[in-house]
Amino acid sequence: MHFGLGDGFDIYLASMKGDPKTVQLSSNRNVTLLFRRQTPDERDSAEVEINGVAEPVKEENERQRAFTLEASKSSIVNGLIQSGNTRLLDCIRVRPIQVKFRVFREIVQGVPPTVIDFPENAGAESEWRMLARRAKLWAMEVRAPFLTASVIPVILGAMIAFTVNGLFDTGLFLLALLGGVFIHMGTNVFNDYFDHRSMDDELNREYVRPFSGGSRMIQLGLMSPLEVLAEAVVLFALAAGIGIILAWLRGWPILVFGIVGLVSGYFYTAPPLNLAARGIGELVVGVNFGVLMTLGSYYVQTMTLSWTALVASIPPALLIAAVLYVNEFPDYKADKAVGKRHLVVRLGREKATWGVPALFVATYVTVVIGALVGLLPLYTLIVLLALPFAVKASMYCLRYHSRPFDMVPANASTIMAHMFTGILLVMGFGFTILEGAGIGYVALALGVVAAVIAFLYWSNEKKEAAMAGVKKTMA
Repeated sequence: MHFGLGDGFDIYLASMKGDPKTVQLSSNRNVTLLFRRQTPDERDSAEVEINGVAEPVKEENERQRAFTLEASKSSIVNGLIQSGNTRLLDCIRVRPIQVKFRVFREIVQGVPPTVIDFPENAGAESEWRMLARRAKLWAMEVRAPFLTASVIPVILGAMIAFTVNGLFDTGLFLLALLGGVFIHMGTNVFNDYFDHRSMDDELNREYVRPFSGGSRMIQLGLMSPLEVLAEAVVLFALAAGIGIILAWLRGWPILVFGIVGLVSGYFYTAPPLNLAARGIGELVVGVNFGVLMTLGSYYVQTMTLSWTALVASIPPALLIAAVLYVNEFPDYKADKAVGKRHLVVRLGREKATWGVPALFVATYVTVVIGALVGLLPLYTLIVLLALPFAVKASMYCLRYHSRPFDMVPANASTIMAHMFTGILLVMGFGFTILEGAGIGYVALALGVVAAVIAFLYWSNEKKEAAMAGVKKTMA
C-alpha cells in the first residue's frame, strides 16, 4: 500500500477503492505495521513496530494532506493528484497505541526496545460503532449495490399493473419488493458459501472487484463460513415468510413463483444440481430476475397474467443474464479449475465474447418489436437511450476478453445498460399517464433522464481515463 507519515506517528495508507486490503483495515481496527531499515552490517539494522487502530479518512482536507504525504513515495498517488482523480483512492489513518524501536545490535545484547505509548488512542470502541461495522460487512456480503437486479423487475411489474389495469396496492408492492430482495440477497450469500466449499473463490486470482469473485468476506477472514451460511438461511427464511403471507392474501400461484425462486437460487451453486456448472446458470438467472419477478409483481397486484407483462419482462431477463455473463470472463480460470462449466468456460473466452452483443441485440429488438405490435407502449422505445452503454460493453468484451483489468469498463457498462434500460422501460409505461397531463411533462422527464445518462456516461469515461493513467504509471 502507499503510505505517508503524519504528525505524532500517525500513518496514512492508501489503495484503490474497494481493494481487499482497505476492506480488511476498515473492518478490523487493530493493526500492526513494521518498518525495517536494512544496512550492510546486519548488526546496525533497525526496525520500528507500530501497534495501532485503523480508521477510514473521510474528511476531504485530511485526505488531500494524506495523499500529498504519500505522493513523495508513490508515483501512482502523485499521478492521481495531478489528474485530479484521488477519489479513486481509499485512505486509512493508523493512530499509534504503542511504538517500539529496536536495533539488532542492542537486541542481541539484551537491551530492551525503546517504547512510546499513546494511551489517548487506546480508547475502547463503542458497541454501536462495532455493530455498525458488522452491519457494513453483512451489506457487503449480500452485495447490496447490485440489488437493482431484483428491485427493477418488481417495480416494472407493479408499474404495468398500474398503467394497464389501473391497480396498485402499496402494501402488496412493498411485500413483493421485500420478498424479491430477500431471495436475491440469500442467493448471493449461498453462492459465496458454496463457491468457498468448492474452493472456487480461493483459487480465483483474476477477479475484478466489485464485479466478480464474490463478496470475498470468507477469503478476507471477515466472516466465517458458518456465519455466511447462517445469513443465507435467515434471508431465505424471511423470503419464504413473505411468500406465505402473499399467497394467503393473493392466492397459491404466488407460492409457485416463490418456490421456483428459492430452489433455483439455492441450487445455483449448491450440489447436487449446481446449475451454474451445468451451463444453464445464465438462463436461470435471467428467468428468475427478469421474467418471474416481473410477472410475480404484476400478479400480486392484478391476480392475473398478461402478454404485456411477459414481453416487458424479457429485456431485464436478457440484461441480467448479460451482467452475469460478462462477470464470468474474469472468473474463467478459477471456474474452469473447479469444474464450474458455465457458458464462458464451455465456449472459451474468445468465442464467448460474441454472446455479449447478441444479448444486447436481443434485448432492444424485443422492445422495438413489442412496441411496434402494440404489446408495449411506443414510449418504451426510449430504452434505446441506454444503447451507448451496450455498445461500449460489447466493444470492450470483444477487445479485452482475456485481460480482466482492462475489461472493467465492460463490467460497469453492462450493469449501467441493465439499470437504465429497466428504469427507462418503467418510465415508458409511466409516460402513458403523464401524456394525459400534457406532452410537455413527458418531454421534461425524458430530458432529465437523458441528461443523467449522459452525465454518468461522461463520468465513467473520465474514471476510465484515470485508471488508464494508473495502469500506464505502473507499467
